[in-house]
Amino acid sequence: MGILDNFFRSKWIEKTNVNAKADTSDLLPTAELLEEMKFWDIISKSIKSTKNQEDQEEFLIRELMKLSPKEIVGFRLRTDYLLYHSYKSEWWCAAYIMNGGCSDDGFEYFRCWVISRGRQAYEMAMANPDNLVDQLDKTLESYDFEGFWYVALNAFKRKTGKELYDYIDNAKFKMKEGAYPTFEFNWQEDNPESMKRICPRLFSKFNN
Repeated sequence: MGILDNFFRSKWIEKTNVNAKADTSDLLPTAELLEEMKFWDIISKSIKSTKNQEDQEEFLIRELMKLSPKEIVGFRLRTDYLLYHSYKSEWWCAAYIMNGGCSDDGFEYFRCWVISRGRQAYEMAMANPDNLVDQLDKTLESYDFEGFWYVALNAFKRKTGKELYDYIDNAKFKMKEGAYPTFEFNWQEDNPESMKRICPRLFSKFNN
């Protein structure tokens, strides 16, 4: 076989491998979260390797495609777990201050943005959302990251050709959108002082 024959054969194999879909015939619906350290390591790597959300989104999809289909589902479940536990009045107050208002969907994408900033940012915000003052970025028009919501879905689709939602065990996994805990707002949008009490540093930054 000549040099050119080897070249074209290698290119054919490469293309075939890219287009081949992972087998999901043995994958049952799961409620298993991706291991916590592995989840945050992927996020950390994406932060260090990219400079904007568009690049981070694509980087995350490529990284997730290196995982097994079950692990990709687990990444999404870990994301939903973090979104569930951050569904709090105080977080919504921070989102409202930082974005000059915040709808239901906007609050979802705001929390995705916080998660995309890494473990320390998320845990500091869980301790006190006013700590998000340390994550302010003048290059952002708004503090949200809708694309982060879809990275696992897109990675799973590219890798398997299937829909990720079909592989979530909804009978066992309850920490998801539509099943969030209920709370009463401890601040009012028409009462700036009520927001200032919850997030004084953020309020000061955005109301000078």
